[in-house]
Amino acid sequence: MRTTTASRRLLAATALLPLLALAACGSDPEIAGATGASGPAAATEDVVSGLSRSEAAAALLPEEVRESGVLTFGSSVGAAPSAFYADRTTKKPVGVDIDFTDAVAKVLGLTVRREEAAFETILPALDSGKFDVGTGNFGVTTARLKTIDFVTYIDDGQGFAVKKDNTAIQPITDLTQLCGLTIGTGAGTTFETTLNGKKGVCTDAGKKPYEVKAFSEGGALLTGLQQGRVDIEMSTINGLRHQAAQEAAGTRFLNEFHRLDVGFAFKKGSKLTPAFQAAVNQLIKDGTYRRILEKWGLADSAIPQSQISPPEHP
Repeated sequence: MRTTTASRRLLAATALLPLLALAACGSDPEIAGATGASGPAAATEDVVSGLSRSEAAAALLPEEVRESGVLTFGSSVGAAPSAFYADRTTKKPVGVDIDFTDAVAKVLGLTVRREEAAFETILPALDSGKFDVGTGNFGVTTARLKTIDFVTYIDDGQGFAVKKDNTAIQPITDLTQLCGLTIGTGAGTTFETTLNGKKGVCTDAGKKPYEVKAFSEGGALLTGLQQGRVDIEMSTINGLRHQAAQEAAGTRFLNEFHRLDVGFAFKKGSKLTPAFQAAVNQLIKDGTYRRILEKWGLADSAIPQSQISPPEHP
């Protein structure tokens, strides 16, 4: 029996409170999902299992992959609505990344061997061959394109959030507005790279430099913001908007800063990319793509078609 939207939100919001309490007590790899345990990310609708294999898309796979029928995915789990644990007892990840991974695998007739890994370790592990594919809301950047190929499936990017009662910090349109502040962000992310690469803007402007604190877990980052150890949070646009929608999180989405395509990540020159691109485009064509995005409240992040390693958004 399907519950109403209001009922799902009430139940999920209740579940969120103890998770946030745990976040304040220490480091727990499961608490990162706390920022997205209600609203669209609590959805249980199955939009994937009924999909059929596309012979045209599967034919683009390398022969050895078609024969084995298995690919190993290195997956970062912990940030809603991308990939997180809605149920701490089963530890079964859910999220838009999970649905897109499973949907593409269905279209290609593949079995997903999913291995959870820290976000910052996944891209290097592609080059070593540990993983065939990486997922973790990886944005397509000029720097990453030097060593990684991408197949795009969503549009997201960089944004900022503050505590809900912080009215002093205004939308960030220039990094000099961060001077003198402490910014919390995820370790190994485009956000950390952007912030560290531009630290000189404050001294050039004759202002006090900002400080960057990188966190390996989303729950720890949120706690740092809640406790005042960081003044502002830089993370994904979709993730911050979703977090701000959870009353218990106590945050306010400030603004978008830089849009980025997001894609499945592969070792540079991987022969898997044409098949994955065809699979995503098949999902767009048959309407599954739209249903996945609507399930997670991300209809505004749709792309018209999948691309292989497009240039970074200006």
